Amino acid sequence: MVNTETIPGACTLSREEKVGLLRTIYASRRIDDREITGKRQNKVYFQINGAGHEAFQAAAALCFRPGQDWFFLYYRDRALAHALGVSARDMFLGSVGSGLDPATGGRMMPGHWSDDRLNIFSTSSPTGTQFLQAVGAAEAILRAEREGLSARLGMTEGEVVLVTTGDGTVSEGEFWEAVNNAVNLKAPVVFLVEDNGYAISVPTEVQYPGANVAALLKGWEPHGLLVLDDVDGCDPVASHEAVQKAVAHARARRGPALVRGRVVRPYSHSLSDDEQLYKTPAQRAEEARRDPIVTWPARLLEAGDLTPSEWETLRAEVDQEVDAAWQEAEQAPPPESGSSFRHLYSETVDPTGPAFDTEDRTPDQTNAAKTMLDLINATLKQEMAENPLILAFGEDVADASRPEILEVVKGKGGVFKATHGLQRQFGENRVFNSPLAEATIVGRAIGLAARGFKPVVEIQFFDYIWPAMQQIRDELANIRWRSDNHFKAPVVLRVPIGGYLMGGAVYHSQCGESTFTHIPGLRVVYPSRAVDAAGLLRTAIRCDDPVLFLEPKHLYRQTHNKGNDPGPGYMIPFGKARLAREGTDLSVITYGSTVHRAVQAARQAEAEGLSVEILDLRTLSPYDWEAVARTVRKTRRVLVAHEDTLQWGYGAELAARIADELFFELDAPVKRLAAKDTWVAYHPSLEDEILPQPSDFLEAYRALARI
Repeated sequence: MVNTETIPGACTLSREEKVGLLRTIYASRRIDDREITGKRQNKVYFQINGAGHEAFQAAAALCFRPGQDWFFLYYRDRALAHALGVSARDMFLGSVGSGLDPATGGRMMPGHWSDDRLNIFSTSSPTGTQFLQAVGAAEAILRAEREGLSARLGMTEGEVVLVTTGDGTVSEGEFWEAVNNAVNLKAPVVFLVEDNGYAISVPTEVQYPGANVAALLKGWEPHGLLVLDDVDGCDPVASHEAVQKAVAHARARRGPALVRGRVVRPYSHSLSDDEQLYKTPAQRAEEARRDPIVTWPARLLEAGDLTPSEWETLRAEVDQEVDAAWQEAEQAPPPESGSSFRHLYSETVDPTGPAFDTEDRTPDQTNAAKTMLDLINATLKQEMAENPLILAFGEDVADASRPEILEVVKGKGGVFKATHGLQRQFGENRVFNSPLAEATIVGRAIGLAARGFKPVVEIQFFDYIWPAMQQIRDELANIRWRSDNHFKAPVVLRVPIGGYLMGGAVYHSQCGESTFTHIPGLRVVYPSRAVDAAGLLRTAIRCDDPVLFLEPKHLYRQTHNKGNDPGPGYMIPFGKARLAREGTDLSVITYGSTVHRAVQAARQAEAEGLSVEILDLRTLSPYDWEAVARTVRKTRRVLVAHEDTLQWGYGAELAARIADELFFELDAPVKRLAAKDTWVAYHPSLEDEILPQPSDFLEAYRALARI
């Protein structure tokens, strides 16, 4: 059980601090009101307010160190962001969507706080995604301290992380994953729950039992979680005392803390909402009675901390500042035309460029040929030896979660053994197991990457990547873009993919790469040979963008794609295809496990007098359009093939572009070959029917040649 008696409380607030709190509360409300007016004037395109939450937030801000501690906020945190240092001008630049908006460059709705100078990490709209990222950022503090990397990563002594949320968002599964991880790690993170009783129109009692998330978490206290419940979030003094205790707990490295403050929401959820439709007049009157914009100045006046003339002067000063900031923002220019294409990817590290192309170097032929799995393992070891910031984790990734037993066991190192031996070589602080929770793996990786580490994580099977989809699509891929290049998360996601397993069935055989190649900002890699896997993995690790590294598990231990270890300097640039086989009569464009099947069929076709050229794309986003165009112009007949289902598959985009841009180079329609539009079955005979086989390729070659 956590002993709160030994935790320092809040310092007594000075008169200046109390008046400063009032200034923040009043300024935040005036900024909200000015934005609401701007929305009604059609000068602001969206508005969501922080009214009623200001006292809790302003008091909390006094407990943290902007620019040293880190902050993962949510859209109601106007007063908190303002107290930390985000000016009214900067907020208004966001509300009008100006290109001068320092948070997002006009790319995000207002209320999505972001400031790299203050360590306010880029806020997004999906509720709850910030929790795991905050835990990852706090985890980074601990891992840096253990490895002596704090100075290298620009960390200061005693750093903590704050993550905030409304009461409704703690219904999200990622909240519970985050608390679970924070407690297990003893991460120095403070969860601030701003409980206004409603998630838009849904009351808290519909969200979870008892309408009090803090009460549900009391059972976690013996494991290091400090829970401070039923704090009057409309009272800055009570709020400050509670948050100060939580921060002291985290700074002392005793573990995470959670503070639940009861606040009000006297305005509707947003200007798209009308609370009169679901709140009674009595409820609204009670919220108005507790509103800190009314209660706090009254308390200061009554206590003699503020005179009526001082209060009048304060209001006039803030009004003047807010009005001047609005006038400046009104005149600010919109984003430049075409600027939406900036910062999709790193503009300083180009993984498609010549610096990443060492493929032509002569490989060391003295070492024995190795499988794809062996070379992935070797590459991870080589890169981790060179870069102490690389972390490898996921489900079953470590050799053993209890390192002491490695003296008597061989160790796991991944279900396919891709990470075997990494923990023995680099230690449990750099190679470790995660809970069985895919969103946890990606969310924590984002937070770790934001703090300067290089996470190379594993999702055990592509079939189970979907719980992490929101963290991948709505977070990982767009952090650089949405923050206007102020933040980044260059995570590598290693994911075994595909079938041809003889018994893999529905949940261990699926593809679906086109879902991810559709995401701007995400690099997608799909090798077919051992040596390509090594070169592309090294590029993925050394580049500065998030990468989905898809590993065809059918090819892990095949002998036909073995290769010599090319060594620690070997890289293949993204967007560079490989000519797997030269030919003159028709071209096959493919990747992954279907490359070898295409080659097998081409050998049979050659006996029939048909010369087939095969292009292995190797990377799917970006892909090598020049190589595609070259082979199409050469043979004038083309087959696009892949292991995934035919409809809506990756090949459809290639076929469409070839038909669009190379129509007059073709002597026949573009054809496609892919899996049947059904699930992969368990019995090998059915799997063979469903997935493309060499015989299917051969028949496709014959049919295309006849046209």
